Amino acid sequence: MTRRPPTDDSSRQPPATLPLLVAFDLDGTLIADGARDIPAATAEALARLKALGVQVAIITGRDLPPDAVREAVQPDAVATNNGGRIEIGGTLHQESRFGPGDLEAVLGHELDDARMVLFAADCIYLDIPKDMEPEPWMLLRTHKPLSEAPSEDIQKVGFYHLDVAALAGRLRQSHPHLVLTGAQPPYPHFLTVTPDGAHKGAALTLIAQALNVPLDHTIAFGDSDNDEAMLEVAGHAVQVGTLPLLAQHAHQQLPDHLALAEYLNGLAERVEG
Repeated sequence: MTRRPPTDDSSRQPPATLPLLVAFDLDGTLIADGARDIPAATAEALARLKALGVQVAIITGRDLPPDAVREAVQPDAVATNNGGRIEIGGTLHQESRFGPGDLEAVLGHELDDARMVLFAADCIYLDIPKDMEPEPWMLLRTHKPLSEAPSEDIQKVGFYHLDVAALAGRLRQSHPHLVLTGAQPPYPHFLTVTPDGAHKGAALTLIAQALNVPLDHTIAFGDSDNDEAMLEVAGHAVQVGTLPLLAQHAHQQLPDHLALAEYLNGLAERVEG
């Protein structure tokens, strides 16, 4: 599904009556890429919206949002692993896992010296070439070698390699039901694979239903290709940054994550009436 940008100024205005849900990607959208803290001005604007009754969701490709972000935002819902794991009100609502056949196909790659990370609920499983060191964030987590990964508990697979686009092409041909993101700008050397239906568009739809918010009263913010499905289904889509493939889905565009605070305060003024 694609959506052309609206052509009149009034349709570019986001909804501003309750119930209302604002949903944010993390890296490059709510926070800087790789950051662990939300800008203070953004946190204050979100607190203002929440005090008005607006509900807030984080929908991220990460498997764990930073604790400081959770504490600052106090989200009503959190979807991680590109939407494969969904918490609502702090309670697990849904989890998606690979079936054995699908996982076998994903792991049967031909990328020499690829770094690979398998994500389970409480552990990550690493396949790192001998001449490379794990990244610092990996060492902070409970981690084990790939050989110990359980076939029934994997929720996401990440590849780091110069030729991930070729792997993505093969998987799209052989297993079109799997969800693939990355392998193109802004992440040309990183590929994420999640199970059938585990994407941000499905997560936003489920969260809105659970929080009793019509989809046309949702506002989604995203900056990269894994946000495309979320921007497609949102009632109002806001692109953060300039990635060309998102422009066709966006009603509005912000230059970067630092522009969020002003935008959200403007929304709060409209909600206040």
